[in-house]
Amino acid sequence: MKIPFMNSSRTLGKKNKLFRKLFTRTLQLIVHKREPLRQFTGPLNSIVILAQEKIGDSILLTPLLSNLRHYFPDLEIHLICFSEASVNFFRNDPHITAIHSVKKNIVRYYKDVLSREFDLLFNTKDSPSTNFLIQTLLIRARFKAGHAHPYHEGIFNHLITIEYHTRMAVKNCSILPLLSIRVEEKKYRPYLPPAPVSSAIKRFSEKINNDVLTGLNISAGGPLRCWTEAKWSALIKGFPDMQFVIFSAPGDTHIKLRLEQHDNVTVSPPTANIYEVGLLVKHLRLLVTPDTSLVHVASCYNIPVIGLYTSAPQDLSRFGPYLVDFEIITSSTSQVSDIEVEAVTSVMQNKLQQQLDMTADRTTGNNRQ
Repeated sequence: MKIPFMNSSRTLGKKNKLFRKLFTRTLQLIVHKREPLRQFTGPLNSIVILAQEKIGDSILLTPLLSNLRHYFPDLEIHLICFSEASVNFFRNDPHITAIHSVKKNIVRYYKDVLSREFDLLFNTKDSPSTNFLIQTLLIRARFKAGHAHPYHEGIFNHLITIEYHTRMAVKNCSILPLLSIRVEEKKYRPYLPPAPVSSAIKRFSEKINNDVLTGLNISAGGPLRCWTEAKWSALIKGFPDMQFVIFSAPGDTHIKLRLEQHDNVTVSPPTANIYEVGLLVKHLRLLVTPDTSLVHVASCYNIPVIGLYTSAPQDLSRFGPYLVDFEIITSSTSQVSDIEVEAVTSVMQNKLQQQLDMTADRTTGNNRQ
């Protein structure tokens, strides 16, 4: 099926890509080239990190923040945010010294960021971004690090070489070896910062603490990544002995309410933000989701996940489940809605059987002891 908005978005994407190419090439010609350095040296009292815009990106940046705070307890960690979503996400993170919004209060931004020099700047974008490169040039830092890309050459002191399809949590932490820090992979687990949640969510979280629930997240970041209401309903009907709980974005609450009419769905209060979702996800036995943000939330709490993905390889390789038990179901097309119910049912049955087998093995082992 032809999707009307795709042709126009592709044309716009090509124009934006051409502009970025011309812009970055111009920057490389006119800016003073920085000295290439293999390792960061000298005192490290402050770091400024250019954070990516989306909620999922923010979650995947948290392993770097926790490791920096662990290894450098007195380090000033400054975050440059390009969206209100990322500002709000990190607002209460205890690892961060200060958050600076590029798009608000230019006078304050100049005073707090542009008027001083940092020891280290880290641009987390692994491909050219006009806004990120402008801030990379405007912000003064003794040492600037970014990811290897032809359009980044000359703008940074050090370009980190790492395979493009590496998980983003690992890629964000790839600056640590530059600081002579080596950590175990388990230290790359993301987290959700503390944040206020509603009393209704707190009560519901306490209520389901000992329940055995499978979570279904019915919302996604775009129309191509949504599964249909009819398919969610069919999936629920296929497991009459299993109890489900539904997660949705505010715009999909009406679908959530209809799905909660099934007898085997536990009615839950609507979640207002990712923190409220996390408070519930940590109680699940399994999460099924087409949205990568909730995949990352599952990673925070080590909850098994079944991810529904489009055919785009980077969606899985860069933003797939990490440090959790998972199964992936990939659409044969660019639309998650083309994944059949039978495919999800089969994977769920296998995953649940694996969980039962593991429980039985643990019980047998305990009895032998």
